[in-house]
Amino acid sequence: MPKNFSHIVLLSILGTTLLSGCQVVTVKNQAVKVTIANERESILTRDKLSEASLNVLSMTGREAKICTTNPTQCVQELQQIPQIQDEQLYSAASELYLARALALEGSSDCKIGLLTSRKSEEKQKIQQEIYNQCLEQELDMLDKSIRYSYAYMFKTQRGPEDRIFDNRQVQIRDFYNLAIAKLSNAYSLRYPEKEVQRQIKIGQSVYHIDFSNYPLLKDQKIEQLMSSYNLNFSGLRSINRRDGFGSEFVVVLPDSNAQQKESNQYILDPLHFSYESGVNPNIHKARYLAATFTAEPKAATSVNDILTKPEFVIRAYDPYKYESIQLAGHKYPLAANFSTPYGLWLAQNNLGKAAYLTLIDRDNRLTMPHLYMLEPYNPNKKVIVLVHGLASSPEAWVRLTNDIMGDKVLRENYQVWQVFYSTNMPIIESRLQIYALLKQSFAQVNASASAKNDAVLIGHSMGGIISRLLVSEADVTKKALSMMSNRQLSKYKNVPIVAQRMQIQDIPNFSRAIFISAPHHGTAYADLWFTRAARKIIKLPGAFLTAVGDTLQSQDLDFSDLVKQIDQGLIQNGPSDLSHKSKFMAITSDITPRKGLLFHSIMGNDTKSDDPNLITDGIVPYKSAHLEGAVSEKIIQGGHSIQETPEAVLELRRILRLHLVQLGLYKP
Repeated sequence: MPKNFSHIVLLSILGTTLLSGCQVVTVKNQAVKVTIANERESILTRDKLSEASLNVLSMTGREAKICTTNPTQCVQELQQIPQIQDEQLYSAASELYLARALALEGSSDCKIGLLTSRKSEEKQKIQQEIYNQCLEQELDMLDKSIRYSYAYMFKTQRGPEDRIFDNRQVQIRDFYNLAIAKLSNAYSLRYPEKEVQRQIKIGQSVYHIDFSNYPLLKDQKIEQLMSSYNLNFSGLRSINRRDGFGSEFVVVLPDSNAQQKESNQYILDPLHFSYESGVNPNIHKARYLAATFTAEPKAATSVNDILTKPEFVIRAYDPYKYESIQLAGHKYPLAANFSTPYGLWLAQNNLGKAAYLTLIDRDNRLTMPHLYMLEPYNPNKKVIVLVHGLASSPEAWVRLTNDIMGDKVLRENYQVWQVFYSTNMPIIESRLQIYALLKQSFAQVNASASAKNDAVLIGHSMGGIISRLLVSEADVTKKALSMMSNRQLSKYKNVPIVAQRMQIQDIPNFSRAIFISAPHHGTAYADLWFTRAARKIIKLPGAFLTAVGDTLQSQDLDFSDLVKQIDQGLIQNGPSDLSHKSKFMAITSDITPRKGLLFHSIMGNDTKSDDPNLITDGIVPYKSAHLEGAVSEKIIQGGHSIQETPEAVLELRRILRLHLVQLGLYKP
């Protein structure tokens, strides 16, 4: 090989190598998810600033770590660079301050768990001081993040409407919302109080909480403010939200009924009882309320005012009443979270456990039935009353209730009342007590209010039977007395508490009812050997028996004779009453809803048959759940808890919309 040729090859290789080594930019394909992540992720979704903020910081030559450790110095440096636009400055500053706040929140200095009794008093004092200082630094960072977020959204050369499709605007809105949520939480940790204060003071900054757009809370004590961002619920299929502007909260009010002595007293004559406060303490107004908060300067005409003037206002809005708000001279949709208050109520009250314990008389929470309003009473919305079944609780209605909150039409036209009662009680007794409870609840409603009339009653299983008897008129005195011996008849026929339970009257506030898997004519399932064994364990509430005994003895009647009749005659526990052979069924199964009331039936079918004689949900046969005269009857493939299925919820939503259409309140 010629020597010159070798030199040429060598030079060619070196040239290629040098050329490729000098090439700065190369190109390759990357995954779509990487591209989207780079555009949309921020300090909220990863332990790293957003690409937009990193690009701005690159102009200072400083590393992100240094800037997130000392954001104030970094922001000051950014302000000195004229090439950085206002949007870039405010958005990067908002994220830097929020990143520092999040870092402080996660640091050991801001953890109260370190304050243990094992440390000396002096060390605890030092640690407490470190803890307080850490929280104050976090609050300062959150304050600055809110101010820069607000400046970005409302005080830049371009307005929010000009950035409607910008990913950056969504990021800054999230920084703003989260900073408000964290501000409230950190302040309650730094300054723990028994009730929420109306001012938040952070150094020179003062945040005034304004409830003028939430009249119910204006003069109300607030037990707790909880951000919806940090709450996650198992058991809720979905969280029903409305996208928009503002930070979503749950406002927890004190339990005003907790201290009333009648709440754990069994009252045999609930229709005529005079309550100490004038109102039945077992009627619970909503304690867990949805709220949306915004923060804005009290008086600002410039960016400098927003960033430096001490006074800000946090405005609370009722998301059921407000769909949009006026802010900085423009109208914006208001964010909302409708599911979280409901989920928190269920989680904190553990109603499912209470339902099972009352069956064996191990929980006195249900001495009397309770009614829970799930949102602040609204005179312009129709009422839905839900009545659960045996060994159940309001948790049985999770899917339906959550879907009502998620359906804009239903949410705007209905309010939900949940009944919670002891299912070990005789059904005839539960009917009277719930009847009185609902009568008293509707009595509080103004006569001219839309909520007073055309309510919808929905009952499942045992609750379906009770619901049917709540919208029926009947006198079962003769039937009941005919089942007593002559000795019993002479003793009890003139006892007022006995006569009162035999007179079944309807509640006129309801114009529609829906019965789900209701054993109107009883079920043989209640007589199976294992069910009979369970019925022996299930006891009548002691408070109920004591109240009956005291009443009879006050009338010189022998209570011991009545005790012998328990589970032998008319007085049986709820599960025993469900037997198709029970005396309760004998005197009530032929009672039908009052004339003119519209009612619907929904039942399950866990067989492959379409023969009415064979269809059953595994507990209640079709023939027992069927009622003549129903406006509609829906058979859904599934078991007894059919109300939890998507098909049943869709059918319930259809009926509820139909109700609004027929009342002229909604046009599809």
